[in-house]
Amino acid sequence: MGDGMVTYYWGPMIIGGVFMLISWLVGSTLKSKFAKYSKVRLMNGMTGREVAEKMLRDNGITDVKVIAVNGQLTDHYNPMHKTVNLSEAVYNQANAAAAAVAAHECGHALQHAQAYKPLEMRSKLVPIQNASGMILNLVVMAMAFAGGILGGVAPFMIYIIIAAQAAITLFAVVTLPVEFDASKRALNWIEANGIVTRDEYDGAKDALKWAAMTYVVAALSAIATLIYWIFVLLGNRD
Repeated sequence: MGDGMVTYYWGPMIIGGVFMLISWLVGSTLKSKFAKYSKVRLMNGMTGREVAEKMLRDNGITDVKVIAVNGQLTDHYNPMHKTVNLSEAVYNQANAAAAAVAAHECGHALQHAQAYKPLEMRSKLVPIQNASGMILNLVVMAMAFAGGILGGVAPFMIYIIIAAQAAITLFAVVTLPVEFDASKRALNWIEANGIVTRDEYDGAKDALKWAAMTYVVAALSAIATLIYWIFVLLGNRD
């Protein structure tokens, strides 16, 4: 591998390492928060499934089903199948964490029903983001071949990397308002409808805050990586 390729790889490796550590710390905190608030049983005894079904019903959404899925923190809303997918712990349990997650996923269903622009944009970006990830991997492997075997890297490869990373970064950034808005809708609804007490509300809010932090870290990592490759391009022009 040529000296140029060694230099190119150090940046992404350092950025990836730093944000991997931050992501691990945030993820660990998120798990501990959910474990903590999973012990705060709801006074009204409503399970995550019941909270989700009530939130959908209260907002006039009748074509979305609430189903259970395997795994931990695997909760998500599927706009194609119109299903609120809750992990088994959230689906079956009646606690502050379960209420928060169930309402948050229903927040996405509300966004979908109301044609929330950032959600529509993110949905359109999904295939582009997936293709960009594949292209990025292929180009990086090609760069390793060019640097190690041919002794140099074609400049157009860096342009391709920047274009692919820009798409990935755009997706990560657009995801932020989608997630924050879903949490806002969830918290407003559970408070306004008396789903939770004051203490339960504080727990739900804290849990959703740390869930949102995982998306913030992902966006910052994508932005940092994009900036790095732009500097590489500018440096090659000197």
